[in-house]
Amino acid sequence: MDGDFRTEFTRQPAGLKHRPALVLNADYRPLSYYPLSLWTWQEAVKAKYLDRVDIVAEYEDCVHSPTTTLRIPSVVVLKDYVKPQKRVAFTRFNLFLRDQFACQYCGARGDLTFDHVVPRASGGITSWQNVVAACSPCNLRKGSRSLKQVGFSLRRAPRQPQAEELRNLGRKFPPNYMHDSWMDFLYWDAELEA
Repeated sequence: MDGDFRTEFTRQPAGLKHRPALVLNADYRPLSYYPLSLWTWQEAVKAKYLDRVDIVAEYEDCVHSPTTTLRIPSVVVLKDYVKPQKRVAFTRFNLFLRDQFACQYCGARGDLTFDHVVPRASGGITSWQNVVAACSPCNLRKGSRSLKQVGFSLRRAPRQPQAEELRNLGRKFPPNYMHDSWMDFLYWDAELEA
C-alpha cells in the first residue's frame, strides 16, 4: 500500500505538464492559430502571479504550494495587447502554410520539400514569388528544369501572403489536442453553417 501511494505521488507532477494553456491576446483572439499559441501550465501560473494575464478558464486539476492551491489555467488572456506582425517571415513553415501543406504540382500531402519554380541554375531566386511546396517525387522529377520542360503547371501562382491571410489559413489546421474550454475562443468569429 505504501509503495502504491509513492508511485501515485511521483507520477502526478509529470502528468501535469500535459495541461497547456491557450494564450489569447487582449482582444480575446489567439496570438496565433497555427501553431496554436500555447503555454505550459507553469508559464501560465507564473504569468498570473506576475499580473500579466487573467485566467479565463481552468482545468479540474490543481497544483499546490505550501500556502496556496490553484486550479491549472486552461485559457489565459494577456492584459496588454500584442500588435500582430504585419510582415510575414519567409520560412519553410510559412511557405507550407501558404500552400496549405500540399504539393503545388500534384496536390499530394505529406513528405513536402520546397522547389524553385525558376531553378536557381537558371537564375531563379529564393523568394515568395519563386518558391513553392512540392512533394519529393515531383521535386525530383522537375530537378533543375523549367515547368514547361517537364510538363508541370502550378495549382496556384506563388506570391507573398499577408499576415492575416496566414492566420486565417492556420485556422484550417486544428491542433492534435484541444481542450473543451478552448472552443469558445478559437472559432467564435467563424462563419456559421446554414
